This record gives sequence, structure tokens and C-alpha cells, in this order.
Amino acid sequence: MISGIIRPARRPPGWRAPGPPPLTPPRDEVWPQQGEDLCYLAGDWRILQRTRGHRFSLDDLVTAHFASTVARPERLLDLGCGIGSVLLFLAWRFPRARCLGIEAQRVSAAMARRSVAWNGAEDRVEVRLGDFRAVGIDPGFDLITGTPPYFPRGTGTESESVQKGPCRFEHRGGVEAYCQVATPLLNAGAPFVGCAPSVQGERVREAAKEAGLRIERWRDVIPRAGKPPLFSVFAMKREAGETTVMAPLVVRDERSRRTEEFVQLRAEMGMPP
Repeated sequence: MISGIIRPARRPPGWRAPGPPPLTPPRDEVWPQQGEDLCYLAGDWRILQRTRGHRFSLDDLVTAHFASTVARPERLLDLGCGIGSVLLFLAWRFPRARCLGIEAQRVSAAMARRSVAWNGAEDRVEVRLGDFRAVGIDPGFDLITGTPPYFPRGTGTESESVQKGPCRFEHRGGVEAYCQVATPLLNAGAPFVGCAPSVQGERVREAAKEAGLRIERWRDVIPRAGKPPLFSVFAMKREAGETTVMAPLVVRDERSRRTEEFVQLRAEMGMPP
């Protein structure tokens, strides 16, 4: 029985969803329950979210898109996958890839599994419950992604809401833990792609160095023209040479309209203009 919210599509007339269609099974548990909603994500794929919990964000979208520009994976891993937003974006983008997500919060892992099921991707997308620092993971990934929490504990007030605290504060390590775990699991030449607050650039570089990685590409993300970068996305490899610093991605112009580049990014990830 459906007791949650099914969000309607907001699409211009004539726009057709790209990518693989969802293959929703006839099971009640894949639909939103009380306190949840079902939202469009990529193409016709959707994601379950708690209405007052952690929700997918600009960070997830840009990280998934950036990852899709630096790898064409047959096997990919998302560390700390949360409700599965980056994992699902990439599973939609690469419909033949085998995908694994690791998530320590039971409520988030369960929700991610249900979203995977709603989209009919259980045959190739797995969500495993556990702390990725302790879960045994077989190596051999063509792409690893992660969106670490941004803040060390004690540097701000944590929300008491389910999901939100550990999504923003480092309950199980920060970018350093993500780099350390990713390194031995990567295939030769494969990237680890993540994001971090732009002001933590030096911390990210040190984390990469300590883990035996080098930053191959770096890109700042500016929420609105004229403002400083909010966060940055990066690709690391064991064999990388000098870092290529890309021109910043500006999400909105001075009048708060989406820039042409951001509209194109959204289109490549199955979102309407």
C-alpha cells in the first residue's frame, strides 16, 4: 500500500526522457511509504527520499557527471552511497556496468536498495550495509566515487534528524578514509572521483598523497556568477601526472538563470531543461 508522496514530472512539452527505462517490479515495498517521496532523478529513473531526511543535491549530480566524463566503467563502486543518488545516476548513465554501493546507515542503505529495485536494476546494482573501512570488498574497479561528509565533528551543530548528521559530519572518517580505501581497489589507470568544499583543497591534496594517489583533474563549482566556489570535484589516480585545473563550472548567472553549460550537464544526466 502506497502511503507516501509520488512527485509528478516537471517537463516541457515534447521532452522525452533519455536512457534506459525503469522496470519497476510489482512489489509494494518499492513505493514510497509514510514520510517518504518518490522523485525523478535521471531520465525516467526515480529515487526514494525521506521528506525530512537527507536528499540528493547539486554535489551528487555534479560528482556523478564528472565521473562519467573520466571513465567508462564496466564495474564501479560508490563509497558511502547514502540513499544511492550517485550510484543510481551512474547506473543509469552506464546501463551495462555492474555497480556496488556501500553505506553504513541502515535507513539509507535500505532506501537505496528499494530505489534500485524500483528502477529494476537489482540484477547489476548492489547496495551493501556496512562501514566501507571494515567491509571486505574485492578489488578491480574501473571507477570509484565518493561524496565525503564536509565537516569534522565538533566544527558545527549536527542535526538530530535521521540521516542528516552523518551525511554532513565525519562520523566514520573524511576524505582521507575515502582515499585510503579506494587506492587498493582501483584497476590500473582507473580514477577515484569525489567532491569536497573548495576551501579544503590542501586537505584533499594531502589525503591523496598519503593514500598514494595524485589529483589528475580538479574543478571548482560556483553556485552563482560573482560568488566564490562552493565545492570542488576531483579525479585521482595512482599514475596521474600534473594536475589539470579546469575552468570553473558556473551553475547560475548573475540573474540566477541556469547557465548553458549547466543545462547541458543536466541534459547529459537525463534531466529536462
